[in-house]
Amino acid sequence: MNCVALRRPLAGRHSHGFTLIEVMIVVAVIGLLAAIAYPSYQDSVRKTRRSDAKAVLSELAQFMERTYTENNSFKPGGNNPTLPYAESPIDGSQKYYDIAISAATTSSFTLQATPKGPQAGDGVLTLSSTGARWWDANNNGAVDSGENSW
Repeated sequence: MNCVALRRPLAGRHSHGFTLIEVMIVVAVIGLLAAIAYPSYQDSVRKTRRSDAKAVLSELAQFMERTYTENNSFKPGGNNPTLPYAESPIDGSQKYYDIAISAATTSSFTLQATPKGPQAGDGVLTLSSTGARWWDANNNGAVDSGENSW
């Protein structure tokens, strides 16, 4: 009988599977990628919600302009008109902004979108009848330099 045929392979030469070190390296790399990607994802989601609130404010500004065209006043009968939407987004069950008329006269108006829920602390969005737009990015209640535009 041939001696080569009776020899067994050395342990570890034909191993199947991964070592603990290899698995730990893969888990560490995945954890690092997740730690970098998740905040970027959250920021993108926050910006998308904010964009939706901006769109709702723009749509409601058109509603206010139609109100003025029909009544020659932004406050027909001395009262603020009832907005067709009070929250943003319009569709979906989860709402991230409360929409309201913050100031109105017969010849001007100001609309605001106030963040709530998971969007809270993102800063109030404001749109006036003159087309001026503000976003209180640092959420301090004032329009600072660089916050006078969307």
